[in-house]
Amino acid sequence: MPEGPTIVILKEEVMPFKGKTVSAASGNTKIIDVDALTGKKIIDFKSWGKHFLICFDDFTIRVHFMLFGSYRINEHSERIPRLHLQFEGGELNFYACSLLQITKPLDEVYDWTEDIMNEKFDKEEAFNKLKNQGDTLVCDALLNQHLFSGSGNIIKNEVLFRVRIHPNSLIGKIPDEKLKELIAETVNYAFDFLKWKKEFKLKKHWMAYSKRICPRDKVPFQKQNLGKTRRRTFFCNICEQQYI
Repeated sequence: MPEGPTIVILKEEVMPFKGKTVSAASGNTKIIDVDALTGKKIIDFKSWGKHFLICFDDFTIRVHFMLFGSYRINEHSERIPRLHLQFEGGELNFYACSLLQITKPLDEVYDWTEDIMNEKFDKEEAFNKLKNQGDTLVCDALLNQHLFSGSGNIIKNEVLFRVRIHPNSLIGKIPDEKLKELIAETVNYAFDFLKWKKEFKLKKHWMAYSKRICPRDKVPFQKQNLGKTRRRTFFCNICEQQYI
């Protein structure tokens, strides 16, 4: 599932289509009336966490790539796309994704202060929300999109390793200063992720995710499906402190 930085890259890549009019639309979606898109002008592209937003004047198409979604710009595969948008001199294709049409103003739908890659992300508000999640495991909190919109499993693993917090730690037991460090490093890592992804070097910089040996202690990482989310988690029992 693409994490927030990947969606930001997509948003940047499609900006040449901003202001362009859809000359034809098709797809196997049953949610969107694709015929109604023909002749509509795209006024903007936005992102909120893992949501990619195609903005028209009176509605927005939300694209969520789920586990296996993908996109192609100015090219297509033999598969039938979930949504195909044709423009004069170009095309956008989205595959195996979830679509939703939003008719409300986006400011009524999304809290931009929750998006770790948005300039409006509010670290103080994130801290206050975390303090109300005392019984939550930190590995689950980092995947909560209303706490850290855009954070995914890679970010979760890498941030916990950076700040030396064991994934099975309870939020309520983690010292306040450590929680603030966690929040700051979640944002920092998201932008490192963005930079490395653009350079095609993301995997080279992984310190914990999918790794076998802790680079600090030279011992095998533990690998377990932890928390309510049951997502793959890589951690070191030596350098990552458990707060319980």
